Formats: sequence, C-alpha cells, structure tokens
Amino acid sequence: MELGLKGKRALIIGASRGLGFGIAEQLKAEGAQVIICSRTEPSLKKALEKLEKIAAGSASYIVADLSDCDSIDAMAEQLHSQFGGIDILVNNSGGPPPGPISAVDTVMWQQQFSTMASSIFRITGHFLPGMRQRGWGRILNLASSGVVQPIPVLGISNTIRASIIGWSKTLSLEVASDGVTVNTLLPGRIATDRLQQLNQAAAEKQLKSVEQIVTASLADIPMGRFGEVAEFAKVATFLVSECASYMTGGLIRADGGAVKSI
Repeated sequence: MELGLKGKRALIIGASRGLGFGIAEQLKAEGAQVIICSRTEPSLKKALEKLEKIAAGSASYIVADLSDCDSIDAMAEQLHSQFGGIDILVNNSGGPPPGPISAVDTVMWQQQFSTMASSIFRITGHFLPGMRQRGWGRILNLASSGVVQPIPVLGISNTIRASIIGWSKTLSLEVASDGVTVNTLLPGRIATDRLQQLNQAAAEKQLKSVEQIVTASLADIPMGRFGEVAEFAKVATFLVSECASYMTGGLIRADGGAVKSI
C-alpha cells in the first residue's frame, strides 16, 4: 500500500527517543523529510545517527524547549525559513511526574499545562496556516489511554491530556474542509524507557519488586504483553498518510485491548 508520504515534511516533537523516535523511523522509511525535535541536542544527535542509517527519506533535527515560548517561536521561524513549512506535525509532549493528584499545587498545574498542552497549541498555531493554504496537512497528537480510563497516580497526565483531546476534536471541525486532518492516538503500555520509569515508581510506592508490578500490569492487558514501539509507530504513520484522508477528529487506541470501555 502506497502511503503517499514521499517528500512530505514531517516535524515530530519529543522525538529523540521512545514513541516519537519510533514514529520518525517509520516516516523516514516511507520517504518523508523528517525533522526530529527535543530540548537536548546530544540526544538528538544520537537519534539522527540512527535515522541516517535508513536509506529512504531525509532527516535533520532542531532543538526546542516546550516550556519556553521564545524557544518554540524560534524553532518555528527556523523551520519556515529552511523548509518553507511543515506538512505533518506530530505533537508529543513529555509525561509529567507520577503522584497523587490531591498533592498537586497550583504552580505545578500551571507549569505542566504550559509544557504539555499550551506548547503544542502554540506549535500548531505556527504551522496550521500553511497547511490550510496548501490544502493538505496532518496533525497527530499523542496522548494516553488515561484520558478514557484514568491511570492511578498519573492524575496530572489524565487531566491535562484530556484537555488536549477537546482541543484536538474542536480543531478538527474547523479545518476539515481545508484538507487538514487532526487526530489523537492513545498509547497503552508500550515498552519504552518511560514505562520502565513508571514501573519502578510503582514498585517503590507499593513496596513490591518491579517484576511483581510488571506481572500485574500484563494481567490487565488482554494480549498479555506490552506493545512494541514499532507497532505503535506504524499506526501513527498510517494516520498521517494519504491513506487516512477521510479520518479526522478521531481518538484511536493502540493498547492491546487494555481499556475496558468501548
């Protein structure tokens, strides 16, 4: 199946590792011009070295700090100057620290909302006009299965990512007639460094071993295993492709059946 991604300019936020990097790999393999973004240049350089081993497409990186509006604006200005805009935007803001939601103070709420939500609203605002003008664009927001089935001790993520869902759906209605699709992809438990960190935190909190936490976690997943980054990334790649041209405003799960609701 031809995905129609050759030559498309794709910006992936939070792509130096994990899910973002996995998506960058798949997009480059399909011939896209991939730009990976993160706040840490050394990690971006390592990620770029791996991407350059993929024969198809092209790859570059840009540094930006999602907690800094000036940094976001400078990143957008540079990409407009260098590439003339972006066709595909994958919004992937980092996960907040775990902990009881009752212990989160106002300052923390404001900081996390700024980094996790406001930042992607701002980034999208920079590239959306060009997509609408050209009559083609793909915006994919990565969230969490916690927005439909709240995950204990991840209250900040459950709450703020839910706001992204509302924004994404509303935006999709506004730009659908312009050839721009906006969808949200919800990862379940995918085997990443982030999952390992959460398992470790849960083990310490519950005074259990990491192995016990993993066993209990797998028991909640009908497929009986954690997802692989490549599996998730292939779904993302389809959603930003020409083949998904009639899909917008959607909330798509890749969770091995873990979410119990329909």
